[in-house]
Amino acid sequence: MNRYEGRRVLITGGGSGIGRATVHRILAEGGSVVAVDVNEAGLKATAERAAADGVAERLTTAVFDISDEVAVREGVAAAVSALGGGLDVLVNAAGILRSEHTHKTSLDLFNKIIAVNLTGTFLMIREAVPALLAGDRPVVVNFSSTSASFAHPYMAAYAASKGGIQSMTHAIASEYSKQGLRAVAVAPGSISSDMTSGQGPGLPEDADLTLFAKLAPAIGEGFAAPETVAGVVAMLGSEDGAFITGTEIRIDGGTHF
Repeated sequence: MNRYEGRRVLITGGGSGIGRATVHRILAEGGSVVAVDVNEAGLKATAERAAADGVAERLTTAVFDISDEVAVREGVAAAVSALGGGLDVLVNAAGILRSEHTHKTSLDLFNKIIAVNLTGTFLMIREAVPALLAGDRPVVVNFSSTSASFAHPYMAAYAASKGGIQSMTHAIASEYSKQGLRAVAVAPGSISSDMTSGQGPGLPEDADLTLFAKLAPAIGEGFAAPETVAGVVAMLGSEDGAFITGTEIRIDGGTHF
């Protein structure tokens, strides 16, 4: 299946988890990809996998912080150039998850989560829109979360950032609809990644785990692999998703009926 042959794609968070899985899925479908992350080692591993798959010539990696306005402006311009001067799909998969009691959450922590997840997504969209509007069947795929619509304890700041992304997606879809740009959000939940596997900051030591009783997937045997989300993202950015815009798609195995 070569739904992405000739398509130019910019993916943030490409150094791990769902972002990396999306890079590999779109490369496998024939796309040319620029993968962005702050984690240089993670991007190196992504590139090594692309080389092993025989698709390295269609992957470019770039290290920059999406919460840094100057870095985003320069990075997006460089990415568009690397893709031959155009852009068709932007996937905003980069994000951070930090958990804390709300009454113990510092303003610095709150602002950091908002800066990376919400502001970073906004900056990437703002800088990419001109190239997208000149592209072929352009699409923005943003990453919200089930926490935007459902109660996830100890994640008030994270939920706020993802709720903002979800609302922003609707606004962008409306604003640019007459110019042919689609905007969609995915809302993953119960997905294995660096965010959820314990490799990143976890829950407070005194967290009440009974509050998570309603957060187990209804199907399968636990958390799903990142590739589960990557397949949906690939569909949304292709012609198979041509009639989908201004909405979010929840991917959580029935965790939230």
